[in-house]
Amino acid sequence: MKFISEKQLSFSLLALSSLLMAISTLLLGKDLSIERVIGFYFFDNVSNANNGSVLAACAFLVVAALAFFSLRDDKYERFLAYILLLTSVVPLITLFASNRWIESLGGFPAIGSGQGIIKYFALLAIAIHLLAKDVLTLSQQKAVQLFPVVLVLLWIGGMKFTEIEAKGIEDLVASSPLMGWMYQIWSLQTTSNIIGVYDLVALILLILSLRYRELLLPGLVMAGAVMVTTQTFLFTWQGALSSESVFTSGGQFLIKDVWFIANLTLYYGLSKQAN
Repeated sequence: MKFISEKQLSFSLLALSSLLMAISTLLLGKDLSIERVIGFYFFDNVSNANNGSVLAACAFLVVAALAFFSLRDDKYERFLAYILLLTSVVPLITLFASNRWIESLGGFPAIGSGQGIIKYFALLAIAIHLLAKDVLTLSQQKAVQLFPVVLVLLWIGGMKFTEIEAKGIEDLVASSPLMGWMYQIWSLQTTSNIIGVYDLVALILLILSLRYRELLLPGLVMAGAVMVTTQTFLFTWQGALSSESVFTSGGQFLIKDVWFIANLTLYYGLSKQAN
């Protein structure tokens, strides 16, 4: 399998997830996360959440279109990179807002707010890859794609050891036939701790795979399983889907993990190219 196959898969995942995000954001209308972005940039006096939703939906729609066109012609990749850069940087800068963090936990990202925002590092990594792939070494390109995955596994994995996160994931885990059985064996916190240990082991394997190629497959499988399992919650958790807007805000939070699968796909392709 040539590297272009991994790139095509990552673009396909990006196109599909962005299209669904665009439709859902447009239909969802007023959204707290968009209100916070607007408020951070002091645009709340000249704009509102509905206008912000339209702009966000348009950005996702352009990403979806350019990702699709890039499957057929490389000339669209630079345009895709620029819109990804804009789409990711605008929300990421709002991480400087205090409401994105839980001060009592030493600076962990707030569930559904800070956690949702750090997922945009996945889009930023793809943008950097497309803009600087002729400048960066293969090792540097691999590190760029790995960074957002490691970051989210570190933060969300670390959060699993806190009571607030253990309670926050209860409905998701309980709804899943893949994971719900854990509550029949262990307590709420112990179950969350086990999931946290899994996340941290996955990120350690990924980091070590930069140097030890034999750890590449185990790391990818473990990390990929986290992201794929997250997507199953879209069908098992009642709060994920909406007949009016495709996804609820919670469903949007979940589908963003598809972006990390795109990162892992690119990382795998770059690792094969390096070898």
